[in-house]
Amino acid sequence: MSEAGTAVTAQQAGRARRPARRLLPWVEGGTLLVALVAPFALSERTDLVTLATNVMILSLLAISFDLCWGLSGIMSFGQALFFGVAGYVIALVGRDLEFSQLWATLPLAMLVGLLLAGLFAAFLLLGRKAPTTIFVALGTLTGSYAAERLVSGWQYVGAGNGLSAVKLLQLGGYEFVEGAAFYFLALIVLVLIYLGSRFIKRSQLGLVLAGMRQNEERLAFFGYRVQLFKALVFSLAGMVAGLGGALYSYHQGFIGPGNMGPGLSTTAVIYCLFGGSGTLIGPVLGTVAVEVLTYVLADIDAIKRIWPVILGLVLLAVVMFQPKGFLGLLVSDRERIGSYGRRRSGGS
Repeated sequence: MSEAGTAVTAQQAGRARRPARRLLPWVEGGTLLVALVAPFALSERTDLVTLATNVMILSLLAISFDLCWGLSGIMSFGQALFFGVAGYVIALVGRDLEFSQLWATLPLAMLVGLLLAGLFAAFLLLGRKAPTTIFVALGTLTGSYAAERLVSGWQYVGAGNGLSAVKLLQLGGYEFVEGAAFYFLALIVLVLIYLGSRFIKRSQLGLVLAGMRQNEERLAFFGYRVQLFKALVFSLAGMVAGLGGALYSYHQGFIGPGNMGPGLSTTAVIYCLFGGSGTLIGPVLGTVAVEVLTYVLADIDAIKRIWPVILGLVLLAVVMFQPKGFLGLLVSDRERIGSYGRRRSGGS
């Protein structure tokens, strides 16, 4: 081979060894920057600050679904169950015990979500035979629907009217009301949950989850107790959803049957698929896009009656023609799914 050919080959090998440019950190940083600036830019529009706060809270629900489906391959159509039950619990604690201190009620909501999801995981995931995706999906969907119907006829929790006038969230003597203070509280919680989920994704546990998602049978052949790992992640996802439900109840001052039913559970799926599952930041961006589209379309008089159909068509188009979510247009499959192990710095 000539010297010129050798030089070209060496140059190509160097390019191959050079790490690919990573875009997700830039997307994450840009999203955080916008989130920090948003309440100041929207300070004169309290309705938009309220919308932004709702987006922060619902992003927790979207991340909880991404932990199940995007990271672990568990199709859960019942994430709203853990969201709504935790919201009801803290609302009842505020009503019956006159207690709503942040340092106790938010951990209580997380515990409720964790235990309830653990109970479902024991039934759906820890049987003698590995459950199918359809079995888990229908099991969680049934649980969500049954809970919605139960509370709709239970007068103690307000029946179909739900629980309104939820006691304000407190920290010492300070009360969180709608506005910038609640927004930043929701943002801090979201960032902490996001960082924790990101740590799990990049840890050895995340490596096992990636293996389960790609080839569950092979991982089981190597001796991993796949269903136990699934039950663990499913329970953690329920904990995240429970935290979101508590914040939602405090922020809205209301929690109702619809907040634990299949409707909201399906919306969480849409958030994740629209933004890009498996990325963690994708579901957050999907929540932003869907909620903003909903807000804008519902406010246009000409299409006020048909805006759900228009929104549905937009989401259907994304799922059909861009199944990786719109974040898949920016990042590669390797970065979206994740890479593990050390890169080789030299030749063979």
